[in-house]
Amino acid sequence: MKRQGFTLIELMLVVIIIGALVAMVMPRLTGRGEQARAQAAKADIQANIATALKLYELDNGSFPATDEGLNGLFNKPASAANWNGPYLERKPIDPWGREYKYKSPGEHRSGDYDLYSLGKDGVESADDIKNWE
Repeated sequence: MKRQGFTLIELMLVVIIIGALVAMVMPRLTGRGEQARAQAAKADIQANIATALKLYELDNGSFPATDEGLNGLFNKPASAANWNGPYLERKPIDPWGREYKYKSPGEHRSGDYDLYSLGKDGVESADDIKNWE
Protein backbone atom coordinates (compact mmCIF):
# COMPACT_ATOMS: atom_id res chain seq x y z
CA MET A 1 0.00 0.00 0.00
CA LYS A 2 1.48 3.35 -1.13
CA ARG A 3 0.96 6.33 1.23
CA GLN A 4 0.61 9.84 -0.09
CA GLY A 5 1.30 13.14 1.69
CA PHE A 6 4.14 14.73 3.58
CA THR A 7 5.79 13.48 6.72
CA LEU A 8 6.16 15.67 9.76
CA ILE A 9 9.90 15.99 9.12
CA GLU A 10 9.32 17.23 5.57
CA LEU A 11 6.81 19.84 6.75
CA MET A 12 9.15 21.02 9.50
CA LEU A 13 11.99 21.31 6.99
CA VAL A 14 9.84 23.54 4.74
CA VAL A 15 8.86 25.75 7.71
CA ILE A 16 12.52 26.10 8.73
CA ILE A 17 13.54 27.06 5.18
CA ILE A 18 10.76 29.68 4.97
CA GLY A 19 11.79 31.03 8.39
CA ALA A 20 15.42 31.31 7.27
CA LEU A 21 14.40 33.19 4.11
CA VAL A 22 12.25 35.61 6.11
CA ALA A 23 15.12 36.16 8.56
CA MET A 24 17.41 37.10 5.67
CA VAL A 25 14.95 39.42 3.89
CA MET A 26 13.34 41.30 6.81
CA PRO A 27 16.43 43.28 7.92
CA ARG A 28 16.75 44.65 4.39
CA LEU A 29 13.15 45.86 4.37
CA THR A 30 13.19 47.40 7.84
CA GLY A 31 13.39 51.19 7.66
CA ARG A 32 12.44 51.37 3.99
CA GLY A 33 9.06 52.87 4.85
CA GLU A 34 10.60 55.93 6.50
CA GLN A 35 13.14 56.25 3.73
CA ALA A 36 10.31 56.21 1.17
CA ARG A 37 8.37 58.87 3.11
CA ALA A 38 11.44 61.12 3.26
CA GLN A 39 12.01 60.71 -0.50
CA ALA A 40 8.35 61.52 -1.22
CA ALA A 41 8.58 64.71 0.88
CA LYS A 42 11.81 65.65 -0.90
CA ALA A 43 10.12 65.18 -4.29
CA ASP A 44 7.19 67.34 -3.21
CA ILE A 45 9.46 70.11 -1.94
CA GLN A 46 11.96 70.11 -4.79
CA ALA A 47 9.66 69.38 -7.72
CA ASN A 48 5.88 69.18 -7.24
CA ILE A 49 5.17 72.14 -4.97
CA ALA A 50 8.18 74.06 -6.31
CA THR A 51 6.80 73.86 -9.86
CA ALA A 52 3.38 75.10 -8.72
CA LEU A 53 5.02 78.00 -6.84
CA LYS A 54 7.09 78.94 -9.89
CA LEU A 55 3.99 78.94 -12.11
CA TYR A 56 2.20 81.13 -9.56
CA GLU A 57 5.15 83.53 -9.56
CA LEU A 58 5.20 83.68 -13.37
CA ASP A 59 1.51 84.57 -13.43
CA ASN A 60 1.46 87.00 -10.51
CA GLY A 61 4.97 88.43 -10.32
CA SER A 62 5.67 87.12 -6.81
CA PHE A 63 5.21 84.07 -4.64
CA PRO A 64 2.21 83.82 -2.30
CA ALA A 65 2.82 85.71 0.94
CA THR A 66 3.42 83.73 4.13
CA ASP A 67 -0.08 84.52 5.45
CA GLU A 68 -1.63 83.25 2.18
CA GLY A 69 0.58 80.19 2.35
CA LEU A 70 0.27 77.26 0.02
CA ASN A 71 -3.52 77.80 -0.01
CA GLY A 72 -2.82 80.42 -2.67
CA LEU A 73 -1.92 77.60 -5.05
CA PHE A 74 -5.43 76.13 -5.13
CA ASN A 75 -7.63 79.03 -3.93
CA LYS A 76 -7.26 82.49 -5.43
CA PRO A 77 -5.84 84.89 -2.83
CA ALA A 78 -6.97 88.52 -2.80
CA SER A 79 -3.47 89.75 -3.67
CA ALA A 80 -3.20 87.67 -6.86
CA ALA A 81 -3.42 89.92 -9.92
CA ASN A 82 -3.31 87.31 -12.67
CA TRP A 83 -4.17 84.02 -10.95
CA ASN A 84 -4.48 81.17 -13.47
CA GLY A 85 -4.84 78.33 -10.98
CA PRO A 86 -5.44 76.11 -9.37
CA TYR A 87 -1.76 75.28 -9.47
CA LEU A 88 -2.30 72.27 -7.20
CA GLU A 89 -5.37 70.06 -7.01
CA ARG A 90 -5.42 69.82 -3.22
CA LYS A 91 -3.72 71.12 -0.14
CA PRO A 92 -0.21 69.65 0.03
CA ILE A 93 0.21 67.31 2.99
CA ASP A 94 3.54 65.68 3.82
CA PRO A 95 3.87 61.87 4.04
CA TRP A 96 3.41 62.06 7.85
CA GLY A 97 0.01 63.74 7.49
CA ARG A 98 1.05 67.31 8.33
CA GLU A 99 1.00 70.48 6.25
CA TYR A 100 4.23 71.63 4.67
CA LYS A 101 5.70 74.78 6.23
CA TYR A 102 6.03 77.78 3.93
CA LYS A 103 7.49 81.28 4.37
CA SER A 104 7.83 83.97 1.73
CA PRO A 105 10.12 85.77 1.70
CA GLY A 106 12.18 83.02 3.21
CA GLU A 107 14.57 83.29 6.13
CA HIS A 108 17.06 80.87 4.57
CA ARG A 109 16.34 81.72 0.92
CA SER A 110 15.56 85.41 1.11
CA GLY A 111 15.22 85.70 -2.68
CA ASP A 112 12.16 83.50 -2.83
CA TYR A 113 10.69 81.16 -0.21
CA ASP A 114 11.40 78.54 2.47
CA LEU A 115 9.49 75.29 2.09
CA TYR A 116 9.95 72.37 4.46
CA SER A 117 8.45 69.38 6.24
CA LEU A 118 9.03 68.72 9.92
CA GLY A 119 9.74 65.06 9.14
CA LYS A 120 8.83 62.03 11.19
CA ASP A 121 9.03 63.63 14.64
CA GLY A 122 6.88 66.69 13.79
CA VAL A 123 9.24 69.23 15.38
CA GLU A 124 12.11 71.26 13.97
CA SER A 125 15.11 68.94 14.15
CA ALA A 126 17.72 67.17 12.04
CA ASP A 127 15.15 65.00 10.24
CA ASP A 128 13.43 67.99 8.57
CA ILE A 129 13.26 67.96 4.79
CA LYS A 130 13.80 71.45 3.40
CA ASN A 131 14.51 73.39 0.23
CA TRP A 132 17.75 74.94 1.47
CA GLU A 133 21.23 73.50 2.25
